[in-house]
Amino acid sequence: GKKKKPPEIGGARPFLGHLHLLGGPKPAHITLGNFADAYGPIFTFRLGMHPTLVVSNWEMAKQCFTTNDKAFASRPRTLAAELLGYNFAMFGFSSYGPYWRHVRKIATLEVLSNYRLAKLRHVRESEIRASIKRLYELVTNNCSEPVVVEMKRWFWTLNINTVFKIVIGKRYSEVETSHEEEENVQRRKAVRDFVDLTGTFTVADSLPFLRWLDLGGHEKAMKKTAKKLDQILEECLEEHKRKRNSGKSYGEHDDFMYTMLSLLEDAEDHPSYDADTINKATCLAIILGGTDTTTVTITWALSLLLNHRDVLKKAQNELDTFVGKDRLVEESDIKNLVYLQAIIKETTRLYPAAPLSVPHESVEDCITGGYFIPAGTRLLVNISKLQRDPKVWS
Repeated sequence: GKKKKPPEIGGARPFLGHLHLLGGPKPAHITLGNFADAYGPIFTFRLGMHPTLVVSNWEMAKQCFTTNDKAFASRPRTLAAELLGYNFAMFGFSSYGPYWRHVRKIATLEVLSNYRLAKLRHVRESEIRASIKRLYELVTNNCSEPVVVEMKRWFWTLNINTVFKIVIGKRYSEVETSHEEEENVQRRKAVRDFVDLTGTFTVADSLPFLRWLDLGGHEKAMKKTAKKLDQILEECLEEHKRKRNSGKSYGEHDDFMYTMLSLLEDAEDHPSYDADTINKATCLAIILGGTDTTTVTITWALSLLLNHRDVLKKAQNELDTFVGKDRLVEESDIKNLVYLQAIIKETTRLYPAAPLSVPHESVEDCITGGYFIPAGTRLLVNISKLQRDPKVWS
C-alpha cells in the first residue's frame, strides 16, 4: 500500500518551504512547540529544500534513537559544521563512520571516562576554590556597600578556565595575558559567537544555491569567528609541540591536547584530515561543549533558587547537615546532596542548555511512529517541549 507519511505543517512557500515561519520574534523551539500542539508529537516541515522531522515527546525520541539509531546516526552538512567545525573534522558535526567513531572514543576515554574525571578532580576543585576566593575578595574589599556581581559572567569565567586547564593545560585567563585587552575582548566574543552561530538557521543551509549571496552575513561572521578561535588553538598547539620536542612531560596529569599529540602521531588512518586539524577540532569541541552548556544551566539554577526561596532554604539546610559551615563542599559530598542534585536535574529539564537538539540526518529509510521517513530527512528533537510534556510532568 501507499507509505504513510507524517503530517506536514501548512503554509509552505516555493523554494523557502516553511523557513519564513521560523523568522519571527519567538525562539524556534517555541514556534515548533506550538506546531506540535496543533499537529502532534511527530510532524514534518521543510527548511528550504530539506524535509525536516520534528519529534516532541519521549516515545518518538526513543524510537529515533533506539529502534532507528543507525538510521539517524548521521549529521547534515551545514554551513556551521564546515566553517566552524574545521570542515566537518569536529566530531560533534561529523558524519557517522570510522572517523567519528575513532575520535569520539578518544574523547570519551581521555576526558569523560570515570577514571579521567577522577584524575582531573584536583583541577576542578582548585579552580572553584580560586574563583570563590576572588568573589569573596571582591565583596570584602567593598564592605561599605553592596557589590553587584554579574553571575553569568562569573560562571562563564570559572567554566572556561576549568575546561581550558583540562584540555590545554592552562587557564583561559593565562592564554589571554600576553595579548592586548582589545584582543582579549575579541577572543571572548569569538567563543560566545561560536555558540550563537552554530544554533543559527542560515539561508545557505536551506537554499544552498543562494550561498554565494551570504544573506544575513552568517558566512562572513563564521569565517571571522573560526579564524580567531583557530589562532588561540594554534598558539597552544605550537607551545605543546615545543615542550614535547624539548623532552618535557606535563607529568602524570597530561592535558588532553598533549595526549592527542601522542595518539595522533599516525594520522594516516584518517586521510581526510591532518593530525593538527583533528587535534584542534576535537579540543575546540570539548572546550565549547563544556563551557556554554554548564554556564547556562548554573545561571538558570541560581535564578530559579532566588525566585523560590523555600527551595533555596531546603538546599542550604541540606548543605549544613552533610557538609557543615566549617569547610567548602567537595566533590565527594555530592552523592549525599540528593536535594541539590534534584535542583540541577529540574533546572536542566525546565531550561535545557540546547532547547533543540543538534540536527541528525537519516542515512536510510525507516519507520518512526508508524510513519515512513525517507533517507535524507533531517531530524530535530524539541527537547524543551519534550521535557515539559504535561502527560509526564505536572
